Amino acid sequence: MSQPTVVLVHGAFADASSFARVVPELLADGLAVVAPAIPNRSLVGDAEYLRSVLAAIDGPVVLVGHSYGCAVATVAGVAENVKALVYLAGFVLEEDEALGELQGRFPDSDLGSALVTTPFPGGVDLSVDIQEFRAVFAHDVDPAVTAVLAVSQRPLSAAVFGEKAPAAAWRTRPAWGIVATSDHAINPEVERFGYQRAGVDTVEVDSSHLVMFSHPTVVADLIRTAVKSVTA
Repeated sequence: MSQPTVVLVHGAFADASSFARVVPELLADGLAVVAPAIPNRSLVGDAEYLRSVLAAIDGPVVLVGHSYGCAVATVAGVAENVKALVYLAGFVLEEDEALGELQGRFPDSDLGSALVTTPFPGGVDLSVDIQEFRAVFAHDVDPAVTAVLAVSQRPLSAAVFGEKAPAAAWRTRPAWGIVATSDHAINPEVERFGYQRAGVDTVEVDSSHLVMFSHPTVVADLIRTAVKSVTA
């Protein structure tokens, strides 16, 4: 099989730059990388957008999600050219399950009390209070970096938490995942539960939610494992 393209799916309160420390490692391996901007408007709509990105790629894909992006990847990953999944500190949904349902099974993280709501036409956006961003999202990342990330957040529509996933790609694709054991944005137990239920080959890392910044080589190595599974 030909060398796969690695597609990196960012999560809520972030954009594709959240993979800035991982992309150079993948490019150095000679891999093709695509890191699209996910709208963060609705689970189904975001997955449809991602499917359009995947449809434009020739050849196999290793689909990598972070945080909310894991849920988007789980739905969009049923695309024919997706051959493997990698989940980073994220939500792994079952078919017909909503984010709010999965999260509600476990005690809240610190994120809930740090969220700021902003109305927009037709809905409400969620973002992380700038003063709380580093503690909740990336306590082990350079403060100068988190200061930039805090003021350049990509908000998430609150509506996504009630939408049910119409598909679960992990049922038919091999998957790998990282649990960030010091995550204050998503309860690590939420990550563990979703991964175990999906049969994800899991690595645990003492990391904040933004594991791609604090442990980029660990993340890149896991992606390399998925790539090798596709090319073997």
